[in-house]
Amino acid sequence: MNYKEINPSHLLQNRIHSYWELKGNPSSNHWERIFPDGCPGLVINLGDECITDQGAVIMEHGKTYVVGAMTTFKESYINENTHLVGICLKPAAFVSFFSYASLSEIKNNTILFDKKLSLDKDRFLKSNYIDYLNQFFIDRKSDKTMRLSRIVDAIQASKGLLTIDKLSSQNGISIRQLERLFKDSIGLTPKEYSNVIRLQNALGLIKTQRKYKALLDIAFDCGYYDHSHFTNAIKLHTGYLPSEL
Repeated sequence: MNYKEINPSHLLQNRIHSYWELKGNPSSNHWERIFPDGCPGLVINLGDECITDQGAVIMEHGKTYVVGAMTTFKESYINENTHLVGICLKPAAFVSFFSYASLSEIKNNTILFDKKLSLDKDRFLKSNYIDYLNQFFIDRKSDKTMRLSRIVDAIQASKGLLTIDKLSSQNGISIRQLERLFKDSIGLTPKEYSNVIRLQNALGLIKTQRKYKALLDIAFDCGYYDHSHFTNAIKLHTGYLPSEL
């Protein structure tokens, strides 16, 4: 399997994390698992049919799909004819490109996108697709303010440890309104998003500090209050025990 990420135009970097491309090869015949990152996105299938969402969805050739923000892992089957190109949007950026139903309706799901809003598969074959993607999103970018960007930044800076009460009071917004904005613009509740950010911090520490720190110490560093809490959270989000990562 070959995977790469590409930076978008500087005009889009406050709204798009990256473009990515995944191609199978002759040795690819496996389920690929990805962990939640709190970001919705788009995927176009340029290869053969691709099975995703643990077998619940088949992505057809040439079609574009919207991928909701995830609270748990997702698996896709990769073989030598797999060819996917995706766009990882920043949290709350979806609404600055598309008018769509509340993103909470597609949480943890992969849904066929509206044909009128979809990517043109032929443009990926005839030209540099990065130029095409940049122009596609620049043309669609609205001036709509990403109302949650400051709050999202605060959650990320705290590594998911800010309470919802504190987020509400610091930003002069009621908890109820905060919940509604998160569900509509990201697809997750503030608590769910904070839990995903805390997970990402924990996964990073497991990867980089495992040789030097016990898993229980990493758990405490990430705000989990005991070994059981840490283990259950990691298992829920990734399908693995911390010791298996």
